[in-house]
Amino acid sequence: MKQSEKSTVGMWKDWRLHALVFITVIVTEAIGTFSIPIGPGVILLLPMLYALIIGIILFFTPAVKEKQSKNAEPIIVLGVALLLAKIGVIIGPSLPEVVAAGPALILQELGNLGTILFALPVAIWLGMKREAVGMTHSIGREPNVGLIMDKFGINSPEGRGVMAMYIFGTVFGAVFLGLISGLLATITPMHPLSFAMASGVGSGSMMAAASGSLVAAFPDLENQIVAFAGASNLLSLSTGLWVSIFIGLPLTEKIYTFMTRNKEA
Repeated sequence: MKQSEKSTVGMWKDWRLHALVFITVIVTEAIGTFSIPIGPGVILLLPMLYALIIGIILFFTPAVKEKQSKNAEPIIVLGVALLLAKIGVIIGPSLPEVVAAGPALILQELGNLGTILFALPVAIWLGMKREAVGMTHSIGREPNVGLIMDKFGINSPEGRGVMAMYIFGTVFGAVFLGLISGLLATITPMHPLSFAMASGVGSGSMMAAASGSLVAAFPDLENQIVAFAGASNLLSLSTGLWVSIFIGLPLTEKIYTFMTRNKEA
């Protein structure tokens, strides 16, 4: 039996991992959803948030060993695949509504450039140098990590910057979007479907957290929210890299050069 086949078999026979996941699911579902009113809005605490926190805590205990950490990585991919399959089934009946919102869905990709306009000046103000280019040219998901690695290299300041944001987004991105989407959707007059579009940033876990909060706040719009979030996420995955190549990264470098022209040694 090949090494890869042994690893696959070992992954499915890792009863410690499956037991920990099962117990975590039972505990988080038993806790349920909590709503924290803030003025006219509300912050929704969902089981997914509890699961992330419990998972992080367990990682630093003897219950999770290196074997479980490695085996969990491909299972996450399988979980996201099931989520995408569900989204595909839901998008079908909602396709006319998604098509009708086509221009808005396409233009929402330009919203990802907000990291350049808002985060880059802050990063420079905090004293960061070329790391800021890698950190702020996008939200730093897999395609953007590949872009920076290809252009600058993994050991470059830009490479360190994009990897820092990739790790930070992996750990905290879903938590942040899950909290902020429900709050903004209930505290602002904007339509919930606009936040569903905004939740498709090119990350399955972030999209799931954000759309989950929206569904909890507006259960009567569940199918439309999932459909718009899924379509938006698909567009972000397919067009986001091209936007980063031709607009995001060149714009970031120009702004960085302009803002640091009198600071470079």
